[in-house]
Amino acid sequence: MRVNNVVSKMGGREKAYGINLSFPSTTIVELAGRAGFDFVTFDSEHGPFTVDLLDDLCRVADMAGLTPMARVPEIDHATILRFLDRGIMGITGPHIVNAERAQQLADACRYTPRGSRSFGSGRGAYFGDFESGPAYMKHANDNVLVIAQLEDVAVLDNLEEILAVDGIDLFASGAQDIAQSMGLPGQPNHPKVKSFEAQIRNKIHARGRKMADDVMASARATNLFLDGAFRFLKNWKV
Repeated sequence: MRVNNVVSKMGGREKAYGINLSFPSTTIVELAGRAGFDFVTFDSEHGPFTVDLLDDLCRVADMAGLTPMARVPEIDHATILRFLDRGIMGITGPHIVNAERAQQLADACRYTPRGSRSFGSGRGAYFGDFESGPAYMKHANDNVLVIAQLEDVAVLDNLEEILAVDGIDLFASGAQDIAQSMGLPGQPNHPKVKSFEAQIRNKIHARGRKMADDVMASARATNLFLDGAFRFLKNWKV
């Protein structure tokens, strides 16, 4: 059965490396695998990722040796289920502002007894082709990575309750939306935003928990192309 490369790297105290896509491209997913990345993340909160496209993107990621992950547009069970049933093995839930939303995210991502994910027989579940249902469900639970994105100023008042929720593996920030929630739109590098992020990070680390960037490093596909293009033009343009 499929193994989550990021979970494996975490178990070996290694860092995993990935690429983020804000647009669908099976070719870039294939190239990312050839380049040696560990995972690919699809930004489905802001990008045009439909269910049928995700099926093909996950299929190519599997063939390329990449673990497919996604930031979902919202954390309703039905939405997250569609991603998991395609074969997504890591879910980032946006705007986790309190324990209730954290629990909703955690429950949607795993089968009973660790959650309430519905059982389907799509490609994410090998089209039902496994010897043991219980063994498959345990393996799936162990290999899905659940990431809570903390990107609202209200998080600071609710962080202890959020951290007490079982089933959240990692936490991520989101400077742009933090800035907006602080009345500082378009200023993700404002000192108040940076201070807020530092407070959240320190409290998470103090509880023995990890931020996503503690164990995962990723680059945006658009930046990889643009940075390479700018360097090329700088070196060759007369």
